Amino acid sequence: MTPQRSKATAAGGLGKRLAGHPLLWPSLVLLALLLGNALFTDGFLSVGVRDGHLYGSLIDIAQLGAPLILVALGMTMVIATRGIDLSVGSTVAIAGALACQYIATSAHPGSVVTVLTATAVALGVALVLGLVNGLLVARVGVQPIVATLILMVAGRGVAQLITDGQIITVNSGAYHMIGGGYWFTFPFAVLLAGVVVALTAVVTRRTALGLLIESVGGNPAASRLVGIRAAGLLALVYVFSALCAAVAGLMISSNVSSADGNNAGLWIELDAILAVVIGGTALTGGRFSLGGTVLGALIIQTLSTTVYTLGVPPETTLVFKAFVVIAVCLVQSPAFRAKVLRRRRTAPPLSPTTAGAAPQQQEAGA
Repeated sequence: MTPQRSKATAAGGLGKRLAGHPLLWPSLVLLALLLGNALFTDGFLSVGVRDGHLYGSLIDIAQLGAPLILVALGMTMVIATRGIDLSVGSTVAIAGALACQYIATSAHPGSVVTVLTATAVALGVALVLGLVNGLLVARVGVQPIVATLILMVAGRGVAQLITDGQIITVNSGAYHMIGGGYWFTFPFAVLLAGVVVALTAVVTRRTALGLLIESVGGNPAASRLVGIRAAGLLALVYVFSALCAAVAGLMISSNVSSADGNNAGLWIELDAILAVVIGGTALTGGRFSLGGTVLGALIIQTLSTTVYTLGVPPETTLVFKAFVVIAVCLVQSPAFRAKVLRRRRTAPPLSPTTAGAAPQQQEAGA
């Protein structure tokens, strides 16, 4: 084999591997959305430094998308076990309400100790909520969609009870740091989300935990026969999902320095599920992609930014997002692409001679 042919073969093999990479299509979709915004908005891709921290549309997308990344990260672990968690939106509202209520009624709302205590209370309650979901699914045998639907409905009412139906406003610079502050010029929320994603990747990919989760979701019967304790893993993923949702709730409430038990985290569970699906994780369980989930969350947030940038009317925003999400899912679907390519290959254009001869053949046959 000549050197030129070997180089061409190697390049062809690399191209096939890239074409089959699960992160290729989410990356291309995100890039297309960013470039599309750059065409309609001047300076969309520019990033600068103002008042000692980074600013720009890309920074805003990353900062506003950090809570969704965390919620989608926990949702990925749940979906990998063939489950679903519809209660993350209510957990977001409860965590934010608890933290803001504790800080607002504290004698020193700006104290770091007060903020740390409020954060611990919110995370502790979220741990209990996640454990309840996990026990209902793993021990009682309730279907995941039913078990989490209970908390989805009741949790929103609990958040309203905590806030007494009002919007609680807090004045705490330390608490605002979680969702709206900056650290070394970077948004603290982005750094926090990055740390959680990195730790999750290390735990699930550098240890056997990720393989066990995929085994339980891929084939529950086989995993039980080989001695895997599925009940403990199921409870663990629901606890992790609730903790991620609680941190997201702290980010959302601290960014606006208030807690709204009715609207905080509203429908974020649907965006999280969409982010997971766009990222390439199947709802049937089994293998999951953390990188794909992060890209999916950024796609959802970029799409929301695009809607506001283009001035889409608020009453048609959800319809616009639905059409785009459907298009994204179809584009990255291997079955859909294979069907489209098969139709193109099996239906070549007719030449003039063939086109003229076809009616004559039909008449002769008649």
